[in-house]
This record gives sequence, C-alpha cells and structure tokens, in this order.
Amino acid sequence: MEWKSSLETGDEIRKVHYTPARSTAGHAIGIIAVKLIYPKLPGNVANATTYPFPVLYREVEFEIEQLFAGDASILEKIVEAAKDLEAAGVRAIVGACGYFAHFQEAVREAVNIPVFLSSLCQLPLIKNAISSRKKIAVFAASGENLDEALLSHVGAEGDRLRIVNVGKLKSFEPIRYGKTTLDNEALIQELRKLSLELTKDESIGAILLECSDLPPYAKEIQSVTGLPVFDFNTMIDMIYHSVVQKTYFGYF
Repeated sequence: MEWKSSLETGDEIRKVHYTPARSTAGHAIGIIAVKLIYPKLPGNVANATTYPFPVLYREVEFEIEQLFAGDASILEKIVEAAKDLEAAGVRAIVGACGYFAHFQEAVREAVNIPVFLSSLCQLPLIKNAISSRKKIAVFAASGENLDEALLSHVGAEGDRLRIVNVGKLKSFEPIRYGKTTLDNEALIQELRKLSLELTKDESIGAILLECSDLPPYAKEIQSVTGLPVFDFNTMIDMIYHSVVQKTYFGYF
C-alpha cells in the first residue's frame, strides 16, 4: 500500500488524499491482546497511555495457559485478529504477550504487513549487539514454558540465555493468575531483589523482559543491574519509527 501524503505541514493537509475509506485512521500499530482482567499500569502493552502515538487493540479470548503452551487450537482466533487489524489500516502488528511467539511464523504469513508478536523477536538483535561471551537474562512470566521450541519460532535458540522465572514471585500472582488487586510496591521490591541477585552472575550482558506486563518495572530493573534492558516497548518504539518515518527539521 502506498501512503500519498504525510499531513506533517499545513501545505500537505491541503492536498487531495487517496487513503482507503475506513471508520477510523491514524493508528499505525495494531496490538493483539488476550482478554484478561487485572490491573494494567502505564507501561503495560495493554495500557494505551503507554504510547505517544495511537494504537489499535483487538482482543482474543482463550485461557492464557493455552498461549503459554502454544495450543494450536487458538491459532485461528489470532490470525483473525491480525487480519482484522490489517483491514483496519495498521502498518504493523504486535502481540501483548511474549508467548505469542508460538504463532509468529503463521501470523506473519497470513498478512501483508510486518508482524512482531513477541518481545522475544529482539533476541537475535541483542545477541548480535553484545559479546559472544555474554548471556541474556530473560525475565519470563512462565519460565517452564520458555523452551527451545518456542524460541525456534523467532530464530532465537537459547544457547546464550538465562531464564529468570518471575512467575514464581508472590507479588506477580495477580498478573499471572488474573486477580483484580495488585500490590505494586511489593512487586517492585521483589523484582529489585531478583535483579540484584542476577548481578552476581557477571556473564550477563543484557536483560530482555518477555512479559508485556513487565515494562513498567524496566527502569527499576536497570537501576539495580546497570544493564541494557529490552522489553515490548523498546520493540514497539522501533517498529513504529520504521513504519512511520518522520521529516527532519533543523539547521546545517
């Protein structure tokens, strides 16, 4: 699809535009989110205030355990949501859970726009960025499900990974099991403690947060470890700037 104008200047908005007729417009990023009820703080992928640009959500309804396990029976719902987002005019599609990685290849082939269903899609990039002597710590909501089969769907087999299972944290249970009360301070402190323990391993060169609920704590994790921290939002920001390039202004 070709976008005929950018609307970035007063002159541009005066031109004739040839975009497809749709009920809404301007949302470049489409997000597939599992229908789950629990507090979603700013920074969470499922909280729209996280982004300085418009996003468009489509909910899919199934048990989160099915997504963790890569249950093939839910693929049709995910593909349908992706096609719906594409038809609505988004320029790229992401998921709101790292375990959407199970379906990265299938969804990518079902649409004609870029698809980054999982934060784990960043692993090849991170591996290329840090020394081959260094490992990547992956903070996962369900550590037991983050295995080689899952990683193979995003080209990120785990020879240099250390899995950190945040799903075992007591304060993470409202997110992991869908409860309506979240003690955020308790979760911050548990994540800080977990991160501090991680610093004992000097082979760790970077951290990736698998879970779409963890970006609100990325700064806390970085402040304790001093390491680069990647999450869904580092990925989504990159995707947005690749599909919505800007005109530069300044002096030379």
